[in-house]
Amino acid sequence: MEKATATARSAQGDKRARILDAAIKVFAGRGFHSATVAEIAKSAGVADGTIYLYFKGKEDLLLRLFDEKMTELLAEAKGELAKERNAPDRLARFIQLHLALVERNPDLASVLIVELRQSAQFHKSADRAKLTAYVDLIAEVVRDGQEKGELSDGISPAVVKRAIFGALDELALGWLLSGRRTSLKKTAAEVAGWFVRGLAAR
Repeated sequence: MEKATATARSAQGDKRARILDAAIKVFAGRGFHSATVAEIAKSAGVADGTIYLYFKGKEDLLLRLFDEKMTELLAEAKGELAKERNAPDRLARFIQLHLALVERNPDLASVLIVELRQSAQFHKSADRAKLTAYVDLIAEVVRDGQEKGELSDGISPAVVKRAIFGALDELALGWLLSGRRTSLKKTAAEVAGWFVRGLAAR
């Protein structure tokens, strides 16, 4: 009985994961407003009504997708930053990691960067806390670097985090809208160098 229950739960989890993956593909290809639940269901290989067993609707699907993917990105970023020896290296690593994630999964990046901007519900939602926590990683690195004398103490961590994330967001958006013709890996190395040199302790 327990084995059968575990199998059923596994099947439900697999179906939910398929729906989320299909939503990423459909939202990225069609745009959030043009996409339909029927298209997502077809891409996931499930009946239209199955979507509503897991999500309230298209908007809820987008928000839950954001929440789960940001949880993964936040954990990955924290793990990668913990491997670096000092603040300048952690700052460079964050920049490189962020743009590498965009280049590695452009459909997901398109949904998180482009489509979420069109969701009125997202702008009102408490789910933005995950994004805030992700961006705050930059401020934490800067603050730690200042305390250890590795980064200039004449800068505001709050301003730096907005400046860096804003630059990365614009670079990623430009890359997505321009047809992904350039190498974000090369761009990340250049941008990381500029910011690290500009923020270094004198």
